[in-house]
Amino acid sequence: MNTKIKYFYWFLLISFCFTSCKVGRYVVYNFADIKDYKKFPARNLEKSAEPFQFPSAIANHFPTKEMNELSDELNFEDYLTENATVAFLVIQNDSIQYEKYFSDYEAASIVPSFSMAKSIISILIGCAIDEGLIQSVEDAVTNYIPELTENGYESVSIEHLLTMTSGMDFKEAYKSPFSDAATFYYGRTLRKSLDQLKLKRKPGEKFEYVSGSTQLLGLILERVIGERTVTQYLQEKLWTPLAMEYDASWSIDRKKNGLEKTFCCVNARARDFAKIGRLYLNKGNWNGKQIVSQNWVEKSTKVDSTNGRAWKYQYQWWLPSKEGDYEARGILGQYIYVNPAKNIVIVRLGKSRKDVKWEALFRKIAAAY
Repeated sequence: MNTKIKYFYWFLLISFCFTSCKVGRYVVYNFADIKDYKKFPARNLEKSAEPFQFPSAIANHFPTKEMNELSDELNFEDYLTENATVAFLVIQNDSIQYEKYFSDYEAASIVPSFSMAKSIISILIGCAIDEGLIQSVEDAVTNYIPELTENGYESVSIEHLLTMTSGMDFKEAYKSPFSDAATFYYGRTLRKSLDQLKLKRKPGEKFEYVSGSTQLLGLILERVIGERTVTQYLQEKLWTPLAMEYDASWSIDRKKNGLEKTFCCVNARARDFAKIGRLYLNKGNWNGKQIVSQNWVEKSTKVDSTNGRAWKYQYQWWLPSKEGDYEARGILGQYIYVNPAKNIVIVRLGKSRKDVKWEALFRKIAAAY
């Protein structure tokens, strides 16, 4: 077989896999990228006709001197650029103290949330409980997804999913096309994949971060909200009330009867991600309206290591310390960091996390105020 014919057959094989199987899409796409929102079908979110906008601070107190000391060779902006940042936003007392974009990105540039979406689905679960659509976090998963009874999920509660203590057998590996994470991210049959989830230990014994838990939360939410999609519920509960500045979207697994990838993939802009932080900074209240209960916010961000939990992870939010700060976090170094003591919200979006300890940087910025 000559070389041209060989390449032709390889091209056909790759093209077939690309369109028909998640392994092929994994091979072609290779790894998560901040342009991934272009690769998947999605449902749209509409911006507000009268968007809420953070004003720029009259007196800018950003600690430029302290930040420029991060590197012997680079000033702060060069440091952010060198470490694959595309957006960096610091808001204190509702005013923008610092806002910079890099690598041809700007305020209107879309960036996928990746696992910051886990914190967003947590808010929506809280809203559903406030509405009585879900009775309690103590409810068994099988109350809402009865087909998982045969997999042992009658002993798994919604709270187990929220705290990543479900005991789920799920391979959270991103460098293998055969892992569960790859199946959920690149696959087109999320509902079928969820039906196949098994347990490897009793729930409530151990914290283990697995995206399958969050995707089950998304399916539970879809089951209780009636004819609305999860995206429509996000529009109703957050995107419209928080007066988002830009249109956005939520990636789904397939065009027909698709399910939102609730473990990832809300595609939005830095300023609108910051509003999620502001909502929690104000205990679920948005300009006088309680969007999600204060009790839910406090449970989501309070240190608790009981029942197999890790103190650093509560209700799909990460806790960088035991001092009251918390954050939503995505795999490529996407962050919504909230520091209530300093009334600060920081958003960092990037192409990679690099080797930077971003939480330490956020805490250093907050400490300088």
